[in-house]
Amino acid sequence: MTNNLMIASSCHVRLETWKQELNGFVSTTSLMSSLGSLRDDVIQIKPKVILLDYELLGEDDIAGLRRISKETKIIVVGNDIPEETEWQLLKAGVRGCCRSDAAPKFLKQVVTAVHDGELWIRRSLTCRLIDELGRTTAKNKAYRESLGLLNKLTQREYDIAVRVGNGESNKLIAKACGITERTVKAHLTEVFIKLGVSDRLNLALVLSADERSSVRRSSGGAVLGKLDLNLSAVATQFTN
Repeated sequence: MTNNLMIASSCHVRLETWKQELNGFVSTTSLMSSLGSLRDDVIQIKPKVILLDYELLGEDDIAGLRRISKETKIIVVGNDIPEETEWQLLKAGVRGCCRSDAAPKFLKQVVTAVHDGELWIRRSLTCRLIDELGRTTAKNKAYRESLGLLNKLTQREYDIAVRVGNGESNKLIAKACGITERTVKAHLTEVFIKLGVSDRLNLALVLSADERSSVRRSSGGAVLGKLDLNLSAVATQFTN
């Protein structure tokens, strides 16, 4: 990934720690007591990703940052963020949440995943997100059309698609089907082409509307985006 990452916190020690842990990723740091002065930096730099201290957040702060730079992906870092708060942050446009005391390797993994278009949220929110998106997209013409295209899938492609909808990784699918991960990826490429979808999340949404698939909600986590449902605080495996 490029090093266009901004980190912002009210704690100098925390800033320096994150900067060291994300060596080579960080383009600028912001030490502040509120998000007010961050907006000017965001307008000027247009960072790909902002690593944002949870303690800085106030009402409508995320929405304000999103209005300034819609392309910037925001990761909120803090310990003991309530699940409902994380859900509201996700709905406001945050692309990931993780703990302040995350290991350096894990923090890099979160930043890289979000930079590459994935979501990083706690496992328990995965099903909630799929259900919510399913309700809002069920009436969408594009999804109705994609649902009809499921009949064009071969039985093997359909079986793999359903496993993806259940949140299984390519590795698990390969093991269950007795094929290689490379073959799984090849089948998924065909599935995406036939259904006109671009990632595992959209595939899961199509399947959620298909009564035949009876897509089970994985109790594990999920990273949505390319989806390994690796969806974040701990990776939810909708991606790969």
